[in-house]
Amino acid sequence: MTDLIIPSRFCGPPSSGNGGYSAGALAAYAGDDCPEDRSRPWPVVTVSLLAPPPLEVPMSVAAADGEGVVASYAGRQVLAARCTEDEITDVLPVSPDEARAAESTYAGLTSHPFPTCFACGTGRDHGDGLRIFPGRVADAPAEDDRPARPRVAATWTPHSTLAEDYHNYTDALPRASLPVTWAALDCVGGWAGDLEERLMVLARMTARLDSLPVIGEEHVVVGMGRGQEGRKTWTSSTLYDADGRVVGSAEHLWVAVDPAAFV
Repeated sequence: MTDLIIPSRFCGPPSSGNGGYSAGALAAYAGDDCPEDRSRPWPVVTVSLLAPPPLEVPMSVAAADGEGVVASYAGRQVLAARCTEDEITDVLPVSPDEARAAESTYAGLTSHPFPTCFACGTGRDHGDGLRIFPGRVADAPAEDDRPARPRVAATWTPHSTLAEDYHNYTDALPRASLPVTWAALDCVGGWAGDLEERLMVLARMTARLDSLPVIGEEHVVVGMGRGQEGRKTWTSSTLYDADGRVVGSAEHLWVAVDPAAFV
């Protein structure tokens, strides 16, 4: 058994961890039991968020009863991660110029439920939060029986304070950590969904990472809405590097919650 601690820097709401960062932090533990896939450096992992991840306290990480691992605090399961063979379809890219222009239309600039959020919060300074501010771009085109789907996009340049200590690369380029990369793929999905209309929190996230983002390089992150039913909303996201290559993609399940629970 080991411990997982989410530093307060990586919060979503002021008193709990950013969903993507917290999920990515646990995903690193789940990989040990995943089937080896030499085509990519990390396995595809699904993480369920069962409770708001607490900050600055040790969560115990242990093997789950069935498969994967769970992180618990005060006798309650908070996060559960498992390997998956699910295929994730990349969201179609947009150009850096288009993504940069879209940032001025970011709905969070007018009204943001969690301005402290590490990934998309407007109350975070450069070098502290990611400040990913996705605005609307052209819809993903209709396909077969699927209607056109809404997309948002933003640029993001990883700051030097996000560099990890070690990565599995032969080059000497510093890269952001795995949990930070999950965070970059997180909130853009919510803004592609119906976060403007109702408060939602991340309930489940599946991510496939092909690389890690290079520190100091401009990236483009694109989110797409995939549907909504009752309290549930489904979205996806893709992170592209400066050369237009996919860094990683994710799919999300969001659940609408009572705003009073976060006051």
